[in-house]
Amino acid sequence: MTRRYWLMKSEPDVFSIEDLAAKDFEEWDGVRNYQARNFMRDMKKGDLVLFYHSNAKPPGVAGVAEIAAEAHPDRTQFDPKSEYYDPKSTQDEPRWDVVTVKHVETFDELVSLATLKGAAELEGMHVVRKGSRLSVTPVDQEHFQAVLELAKAKTSVR
Repeated sequence: MTRRYWLMKSEPDVFSIEDLAAKDFEEWDGVRNYQARNFMRDMKKGDLVLFYHSNAKPPGVAGVAEIAAEAHPDRTQFDPKSEYYDPKSTQDEPRWDVVTVKHVETFDELVSLATLKGAAELEGMHVVRKGSRLSVTPVDQEHFQAVLELAKAKTSVR
């Protein structure tokens, strides 16, 4: 099986890399975009994730996580008290999934979006494209490694 690479966005005031580090494992819930959900359905145990802090000052990649459990139904879609409740979703035909992520590394310094956009080797990466708003996107292995090098990360894909 070939390992794949991803970028997942979270607002740090909702769930940050530090929150993941404190818990070690967490379900990535609340995704309510079909394309992002479909990407999550493609994730396999052992895939690596760039953990991106969105709606932050500055936004950027804060660390690395690993897929610890593959896609399964997001329980929040069935809970009327949840902000992620979906009345059209049923137990027999759930619409939304989660994956479980495991903390791998928190970077010493955030790799800002401005830094990502300024790196020629990251041209074409989803997150640097104008208008890229998806919360879950695939990342080429070369782009993933380039971000790790910008972060001076301990993690490597080589």
